[in-house]
Amino acid sequence: MVSLVCRFLAAFALALLAAGPAQAHPAPFSYLDVRYDEQRGIVGTLTIHEFDLAHDLQLTDPAQLRDAHLLIHMMDDIGPMMAKRFVLAADGRPLTLEWEYAEPLAEQNAVRLWFHATGPPGGKLHYSGEMFPYDPQHQTFINVYDGGKLVDQWIVGKGDASRTYYRGNAAGAVQVLKTFIPAGAHHIWIGPDHLLFLLGLLLFGGTWRRLAGIVTAFTVGHSITLSLAVLEIWSPPSWLVEPMIALTIIVVGADNLLRGEGKDLRIWLAGTFGLIHGFGFASVLREFGLPQAALGWSLFGFNFGVELGQLAVVIPLALALGWLWRKRPANARQLATAGSVVVVAAGVYWFVQRTFLMGGT
Repeated sequence: MVSLVCRFLAAFALALLAAGPAQAHPAPFSYLDVRYDEQRGIVGTLTIHEFDLAHDLQLTDPAQLRDAHLLIHMMDDIGPMMAKRFVLAADGRPLTLEWEYAEPLAEQNAVRLWFHATGPPGGKLHYSGEMFPYDPQHQTFINVYDGGKLVDQWIVGKGDASRTYYRGNAAGAVQVLKTFIPAGAHHIWIGPDHLLFLLGLLLFGGTWRRLAGIVTAFTVGHSITLSLAVLEIWSPPSWLVEPMIALTIIVVGADNLLRGEGKDLRIWLAGTFGLIHGFGFASVLREFGLPQAALGWSLFGFNFGVELGQLAVVIPLALALGWLWRKRPANARQLATAGSVVVVAAGVYWFVQRTFLMGGT
């Protein structure tokens, strides 16, 4: 559906370019086609309106660019100028663009530039740039072709984020993991609500088997709903999920304060409430712009990163609390009680903030 919409917009914009008078500023669009070629690596074309190119070349009449011989002589100016406007990078390494030739597209009032990129294509293609900074309304339609098929489409304008395409092969999978594993770990480390939830579960200590069960239950829970949301099977709105996450924190803290020597429900709480936290993880993962060609790898990588980040916090915390419970149980209980009060208070604060102060967003 998105592909059809982008094609329609591109065709509509080209029609506007062809219909407008030569001296009037046309609809501000350019078109970048990038192709993976088995023999040559990355090749492509950049199609730009003659008005924009004439402006930057300081030509008084854009129609001059319809002269193929003039374009040939001006390639030494056009190529380096456009190469400064955008960057294509493979696996994080900027590619050097070699400009081959230019051809006028008189019927579209446009010029098409042909290029190829030096260096191995890798598994990840990254685009960033701004084609015509003088025009804040300018947008660039970008089409990525791999294996002879259109595999991704982007529309970028002034201030837009860069775009990334991950190939659906082994090299692409490696790049996905290199991107999404650190992202998952980073999210756990900067997410105070998730960390506080885990802290609440661990405050009263227990055997390593018990603590491993708690962490595993949380992992299983959030992995299920993370997958459901990312695969677009079911995904509740964030205005509901975020307050619910705050409620899980309140319940865990309250359970610590009220259960006394009663039954330990932490494994059940971790598994059940992990389902809610998984939807929270999914909202973050979607912001990355999931690569459809390697969706499974991105999901696995992010989730694995969450687990690594989680263990980096849980293991030292469990060791410290375990030592305290063995050596100074009275102090450990005081710390657990005070910590549980803090957990409840933070959960209440987040619940009020997310329910009444965020406007339902």
